[in-house]
Amino acid sequence: MLTLLTILWALPAAADGEATGEFDYYVLSLSWSPNWCAVTGDAQGSDQCDARHDHGWIMHGLWPQFHRGYPSHCRTVERPPSRGMTAEMADIMGTSGLAWHQWKKHGTCSGLSAAEYYALSREAYGLVNRPEVFRKLDKTVKLPASVVEDAFIKANPDWDRNMLTITCKDGHIQEARLCLSRDLDPVPCGQDVIRDCRMNNAVFAPVR
Repeated sequence: MLTLLTILWALPAAADGEATGEFDYYVLSLSWSPNWCAVTGDAQGSDQCDARHDHGWIMHGLWPQFHRGYPSHCRTVERPPSRGMTAEMADIMGTSGLAWHQWKKHGTCSGLSAAEYYALSREAYGLVNRPEVFRKLDKTVKLPASVVEDAFIKANPDWDRNMLTITCKDGHIQEARLCLSRDLDPVPCGQDVIRDCRMNNAVFAPVR
């Protein structure tokens, strides 16, 4: 019989209020915007899902990570970002609100100023070759999550499969998550990050 201690040890650990700058690597999380809109954003009336946009893979966030668990809402002396700073991130993050939330929860743990954190996030996003094949879809399809991983590996041949994970939510492909060193070099992910979606018929919606 599993003890409570065993169960708790197996769960990912989130540490609120950690000292800033203390982490092992980053997780760069890319969200497929049409799927997020279908599952969550449309119901919320998010500007990210407005028809005037054509978002594909947007940056959900750049997350400081421990080898087990992650810090969040860290203690920092850095000033929060201005509205202008968060608005400037909307082109790759969908909305300024997401940019603000990512700073508050994750950026505060980076040891960087808000401006430095956003600049590093943009740099990390720019280093990823996002597979063009998904932007060519003209209708919603169902596919194995492994196909999405294969496409990212093909577009980024320096990556290994243990550096990337594909997640699902509510039957849809949700995110591609790449593990990066502090210098933004691809590195193997921790065991609590590598949780590949095993679906063979995950929904994948086209860019609107």
